[in-house]
Amino acid sequence: MNVLLSIAFVVAWSSGFIGAKLGSGSASAVTLLMWRFLPLALVLGVVALTVARASWRGLRARDVVRQVVVGALSQSGYLLTVYYAIELGVSSGTTALIDGTQPLVAGALAGPLLGLPVSRTQWLGLGLGVTGVLIVTAADAGAGTGAAWWAYLVPFAGMLCLVAATFLDRRSCREVRPVVAMTVHGVTSAVIFTALAVGTGAAAPPASASFWTAVAWLVVLSTFGGYGLYWLILRRSGVTKVNTLMFLMAPVTAVWGALMFGEPFGAQTAVGLALGLLAVAVVHRGDLQDPGPRGLTLRRSAWPRGRSSSRRPDRPVRAMPTDGPGSG
Repeated sequence: MNVLLSIAFVVAWSSGFIGAKLGSGSASAVTLLMWRFLPLALVLGVVALTVARASWRGLRARDVVRQVVVGALSQSGYLLTVYYAIELGVSSGTTALIDGTQPLVAGALAGPLLGLPVSRTQWLGLGLGVTGVLIVTAADAGAGTGAAWWAYLVPFAGMLCLVAATFLDRRSCREVRPVVAMTVHGVTSAVIFTALAVGTGAAAPPASASFWTAVAWLVVLSTFGGYGLYWLILRRSGVTKVNTLMFLMAPVTAVWGALMFGEPFGAQTAVGLALGLLAVAVVHRGDLQDPGPRGLTLRRSAWPRGRSSSRRPDRPVRAMPTDGPGSG
């Protein structure tokens, strides 16, 4: 069962990048994102006001505000950059690989930002991951995709949005249930993307079957499938398993994009993706061998004094759960 869940999660999460590519040919990024999040926010709002009302008990206004900011970074900022990069011609596989470095970057920044030592194994893994990204990006740019050089910086900005959201969420004093976080993030993104679409005159959806196919694909498969399986596997198997699976998204997306859209996939791309997977193996092995203070676990003593003692004692720096553009 765990194997089947893992396969379903990888397919559902990586489908977000494919859905973004599918919809990019018929509408702008903000149009696609607006119509992706409007029905999602409506469904989540109904659930929040009915069957999930008890999940909101005990939350303070500042907890909700924090989740609004986390949602604006982890979904709105992240997804907009991913969709825009794909719209500019960056391949879905390259975008997924850049996005996939987020756990490595978050782990490396845990030292300077939170005062936690970072092991040499983690730095090695980060170096391998970044090298893989550079190789795949160079292969993508050299394949004549039509994307300008600066277009490859756009998904990096989205990845940094995820990193910022991860640290902001990890510093929260109070546990927020997944249904609450998902609702706040979804409604926040719906408001932001609607405002952007209306402000730029891109709110009207195109009358094309491909656009609505992409919207349905993203809402059902990427959002509910990817996000739901993320939390299910997280609870059943733990953070390490989820983080390991996240690094499978890039090769799966690259193969999927090559088969479905004819995106470039040569020997150079394969080498870069292999380095990304090697980075996962190195970091994963290092975490198993050294689960103590040099790992990615944030212990209570690492937090600034004066914080509430109700903070969870061992909150790992893990990938921020988005619903994929990726949920990606």
